[in-house]
Amino acid sequence: MDIDLTRTFLEIVRSGSFIAAAERLHVTQTAITARVQKLEGHLNCTLFVRNRAGAKLTADGEAFVSYANQILQTWEAAQRELPLPDGYHNVLRIGGEISLCNPLMLHWVSRIRANIDQYAVHTHIGDGQELLRQLELGVLDAALVYQPTYWPGMQVEQLLEEKLILVRAKKAEPYVYVDWGEAFRLQHDRALPDQAKAPVSFNLGPLALQYILEHGGSGYFRTRVVQSYLDKKVLKRVPRAPEFNYPTYLVYSRERDSAVLQQAFELLRETIAEDTDWSQRWDPMI
Repeated sequence: MDIDLTRTFLEIVRSGSFIAAAERLHVTQTAITARVQKLEGHLNCTLFVRNRAGAKLTADGEAFVSYANQILQTWEAAQRELPLPDGYHNVLRIGGEISLCNPLMLHWVSRIRANIDQYAVHTHIGDGQELLRQLELGVLDAALVYQPTYWPGMQVEQLLEEKLILVRAKKAEPYVYVDWGEAFRLQHDRALPDQAKAPVSFNLGPLALQYILEHGGSGYFRTRVVQSYLDKKVLKRVPRAPEFNYPTYLVYSRERDSAVLQQAFELLRETIAEDTDWSQRWDPMI
């Protein structure tokens, strides 16, 4: 499998010319040209038009960019995962959004390791759209996301019904805008137009929460995450503030479903049912 053809194609797209791609890949321009010609032969189409300014994608070339990225990502994932570790017959590949990594993903992986023998576990934490792309490519077996995309063959199940609520520290200012995704942005800005331009903003909930705990302020957070702080009166819920739904979904391919994957999902549901602290504190052993 000559993955260098795809890698060369993408490097030309990034750099804008055969010459620049040759320099970055440390090969001759002749080698770059030969690779492109070979790739065009495989695809039976022209990918680039060369001119004095460099190399311009044809319509077929534009269409191939997404496929090329998928090919490279899948190949790199296979290189990372193979061969399997000694003593393991297969691997479960699960993903979750960053704000779910502690404790949900952490506890889920621990439970899988304790209950499913001879399966390695590969975990990927990222943003929702990245996880869904990897799921579509087959790089992941399942993913936990906030805003799923529906397409044929994908199973989408709601796991958690949760809200984003406004909380504040003893010092209520500043208002900290936490970017919980496109749907939240639209709802938030309609409901609270005066808060759309906040003096402090984060696109990562745990970081925003840590800022408010250390410096004061207010912001929207998931109910499970702030509940322990509310119980201890470290934070206070802001009365009569709008609430926003923010459920968590399990997404996986029905084509790649299996008894082991369903066993992993049952372990996930058991993890969710536990009354655990979701405050996302880390207590490293020193």
